[in-house]
Amino acid sequence: MADRYLSLTGTAPGRFLTRRLGLPQPARLRRWSPEQPSLQGRLLHLTAGKSDLDLAPVLTFAGLDLDLVRAGSALDVGTENPVAVVLDATGVRDVDTLAEVHAALHPVVRSVAGSGRIVVLGSPPDPADHHQAAVQQGLEGFVRSLGKEIGRGRTVNLVRLTDARAAESTFRFLLSPRSAYVSGQVIEVGDGAGAGTGAGGTGAPADWGKPLAGRTALVTGAARGIGEAVATTLARDGARVVCLDVPAAEADLAAVAGRLGGVALALDITADDAGARIAGALPEGGLDVLVHNAGITRDRRLVNMPAERWSPVLDVNLASVLRTTDALLTGGTLRPGGRVVATASIAGIAGNAGQTNYAASKAGIVGLVRSLGPRALSEYGVTVNAVAPGFIETRMTAAVPLFIREAGRRMNSLAQGGLPVDVAETTAWLASPGSGAVNGQVVRVCGQSMLGA
Repeated sequence: MADRYLSLTGTAPGRFLTRRLGLPQPARLRRWSPEQPSLQGRLLHLTAGKSDLDLAPVLTFAGLDLDLVRAGSALDVGTENPVAVVLDATGVRDVDTLAEVHAALHPVVRSVAGSGRIVVLGSPPDPADHHQAAVQQGLEGFVRSLGKEIGRGRTVNLVRLTDARAAESTFRFLLSPRSAYVSGQVIEVGDGAGAGTGAGGTGAPADWGKPLAGRTALVTGAARGIGEAVATTLARDGARVVCLDVPAAEADLAAVAGRLGGVALALDITADDAGARIAGALPEGGLDVLVHNAGITRDRRLVNMPAERWSPVLDVNLASVLRTTDALLTGGTLRPGGRVVATASIAGIAGNAGQTNYAASKAGIVGLVRSLGPRALSEYGVTVNAVAPGFIETRMTAAVPLFIREAGRRMNSLAQGGLPVDVAETTAWLASPGSGAVNGQVVRVCGQSMLGA
C-alpha cells in the first residue's frame, strides 16, 4: 500500500504544512538499485582515542564509490558534505577519551548528506576493566540517541570488533543503500575463527557482485511478501534458490521459483519429516543458506485466546524452526561455511498487546540464535543469526486499521514503514560467505523503532 503521507511530505506544500504543524517529515530512503548500487561521495574517517585498527585497506575496497578522507581533527574535515562517516572509537577507554567522540562528530554531523551513514566502531567491553567497559557501553546509548535525532533518512549504527578485515562484509552493507532501514543497531563482529575460509567461510567471495554464486539457499514462506523478496535478493546475489511454502500456496510458489530459475517445494514446514523431505529435495544434496521466514499470526488478548489460537503460532514460528534446523545441521545437510538466518520480530523484543503467542514465538527465535550460534559455529562451521523486522509494508499490514497503521509507520527514527526488500537485503548480508565473523546476532530491520532496544 502506498504511503500517501510520505508522498505528501515530498512536495513543497507538504513540507511547509507538516513543518508548521510539527509533524514528522520522513525522507524518501535511497535503496539499492542496479542503476545506483552504492553510495557515492566522500567517506570521512575519524578517530577517538588511540586505535590499533588498520581501517584504510578495508575502507578503500573496490565496489563502493566512496572517496576516503582521513581527518585527524575537526579542523581538517573539508567543506564537501560527506555521504558516510566512520568513527573509530575502539580506543576509547575512559571518560576523557569518550569526550573525543563528541569532539569528532559534533562539527560534522550536520553536514552528512541525506540518506548518509554514520558507523561508530567500538571494542567489546572488557570484564577486567570496568572503566573501559563503562565507556564502551556508553557508545551504545550515544549511537541510539544520535540515530533518533539525526533525521533526513540518515542512519547511525555501532559495530563492535577487534579485526577490521573480518568486518568487510559488514562495512559493505552498512555503508551502502542496502542498509536503508537499519539504524540504531549494535552489531558484534568476531575474528572469524572457526568459520573457515574461502567460498564457505569468512574469506571474500570471488565476486562481491555475486557473493552467493555456487551456493544453494532455502527460503521458507517464499510464495509472497518478505519471503518472496528474500528469495529474489538471494537469487540476485547468485544463489540457487529453493522456495518453500505450504501446499495451499503452490501456484504462487511455482511462479516465484520459475521467475528466479529456482526450485519450488510445496511442504508443510510443521511436518515431523520436514527436515528429511527438504534434504531429499535439494540439488546435489547440500545446503549453504537456510532462511526461516515462514510465520503466522493468530492475534487475540491472552484472556480471550483459546489454545487453538496459541498452538499453531508456536508450532509454525518456533517449533518448526527448531526441528528443521536440528535435522539439517545434525544430518550434515547444511555444509560447513553455511548460514542460518531466522526471522524474529520487534514484537518478540518489546512485546505487543494481543500478540502473546506471536511475541513468545519470536522471542524464542532470539533465544535460539544466542544459544545455537556459538555451538553451531564450533561444531559445524555454520553461523546462526536473525533479522527482527518492525513495521514492514506488506499485504498483512495493509489490512491494519488506518490509525494503527499510521502509528506503526511513524513510530521509528525514519518515520516510515520499511519494505520487504529491507529485510531481504539484511538477510543477504548475513547469508554472505564473507559474513562468517557475524554470529549469534539479532539485527532489527525497523528504522530504529521507538519500541524495544
